[in-house]
Amino acid sequence: MFKKRENVAAIEEGELLSPKFDEDGLIPVITTDCKTQEVLMHGYMNSESLQKTIETKEAYYWSRSRKKVWHKGETSGFVQKVVEIRIDDDQDSIWISVDIGDGASCHVGYKSCFYRAIPLGKIKDSEKIEMKFKEKNKKFDPKKIYKNKPNPTKI
Repeated sequence: MFKKRENVAAIEEGELLSPKFDEDGLIPVITTDCKTQEVLMHGYMNSESLQKTIETKEAYYWSRSRKKVWHKGETSGFVQKVVEIRIDDDQDSIWISVDIGDGASCHVGYKSCFYRAIPLGKIKDSEKIEMKFKEKNKKFDPKKIYKNKPNPTKI
């Protein structure tokens, strides 16, 4: 589907896309908001989802819990419109910039999946580290959006 990886020079300095998928056929993806540059989520793509993302200009990912390609926003309605896709120097990690309008990317209801901050400094008790919520309000109610749907995340 994509150019075969042949040599370091072609991978690092060449013009042809040669993504390096891991042993499970996946490549990590960081997704950011095109307007704010805020990190919205981290996910994975396989070859099929990367190709669909490129062709449709909408984000598709590989769900490791459901073991299938999923179109982001298919259930919630908050589709990620791809503005730009970048790949790192050795082509084993992808960054996509998306427009979500006034929507959300987190299945918990927040705009970003990174809605909590971990405090820095000396750890007194690692079982009692209290995180601080950086997003106070959810963009949607997951119970309404995902009713009668399987939980997107397995513990």
